[in-house]
This record gives sequence, C-alpha cells and structure tokens, in this order.
Amino acid sequence: MFKILTVKDEVRVLPTKFDLELSRAVKESLQETIEGRMNPDIGVFLAVTDVMNIGEGKIVPEDGAVHYPVEYKILIFRPEPNEILIGEVVDITEFGAFTRIGPLDALIHVSQIMDDKLSYDAKNAVLTGKKTAYKLKEGDLVRARVVGVSLGKGRSKISLTMRQPCLGAMDWIDKNKKKKTKDDKKPKADRK
Repeated sequence: MFKILTVKDEVRVLPTKFDLELSRAVKESLQETIEGRMNPDIGVFLAVTDVMNIGEGKIVPEDGAVHYPVEYKILIFRPEPNEILIGEVVDITEFGAFTRIGPLDALIHVSQIMDDKLSYDAKNAVLTGKKTAYKLKEGDLVRARVVGVSLGKGRSKISLTMRQPCLGAMDWIDKNKKKKTKDDKKPKADRK
C-alpha cells in the first residue's frame, strides 16, 4: 500500500549546499539520504513530497555540515497482508513467478498460481496449466493477493497468491469474464 507519512527527523546539510535556498538544500539532502531506502517497520521510502518545517540548525564540532530539525512528508510503499495488488511478472522459474509490485519483487509459488497442474518450459520461461492451457510468462500483468510479508534491510520476502476468484493474469481474468457472460446468455437447459 502506498501512503504519505509525516515525519519529524534531523537532516545533515553539507557545505556544498550552503549556496542554495534553505528549503531546497534541506529537501535535496533528505532525498539523497532516505529515498530508496528500506525500513523494515515502515516500508520503502520512495519520495520526499514536501518539507513543512525547518528548525534552527546546529553545527556539530568537527563536522562541516549543519544539522536541521525538520518535519516533512514522504511517500512510502509497504505491502499489507490480504491486500490485492497488480504487478508485472519479471522472472519465471520452476518454483514460481517473481512479480514486481511497486518498488519490490514478490514470489507467487507454483502452488499459488492456479487451481491446475503446471508444466514449466525452461527454454521459453513459461508456466502452463495442463487443463486450462493458461500461460504465465515474463511481462504478464497479474492481480494477486498478499499472503505473507517479511521486510528486512538485507532481504525481504513477500508471498502472493492468485488462487482465488478474480485473481490471476489479466488476460485469464478477461477470458473468464467473457466465458461467464456467454454462459449467462445461454438458456439454462444448454448450460453445462
């Protein structure tokens, strides 16, 4: 889930930024310091959106920078359990599909891709359902539900599932909608 948080912190502004307007120098310092970083309790810091308050700066002995207390807004991303997300498949392996959701990659294990036995084509990096013939390949957009989240500084693990109604590759969902619409138009006696 994407969120905008208000944070109170201290930022170190280097002497190379002293010629800039203070708000710009503080914002650039914040961007360089925290954007793209991960905090396991909060999520991934994506962008400093606004610097609201800048306090009086302090000079620390033997440090040429100025340290300012600041209050700012930051856009973060943290997947929440049971959240439905749309992502892009970035890698197919024999054990599942790695999917990019926001700035992070998550795994959809083969047991969580569909209610069908899957065959793996290593040469073409494709997973195919034996009964349905649905294929999952790199570049496919998928809708999945988050079932597990473990964020860490070194390694993050996010697990997804597509084994529920209205989840899966977007083209599967479209095919199922069209099939359901056709079936709904048939007289009841003709339905299987």
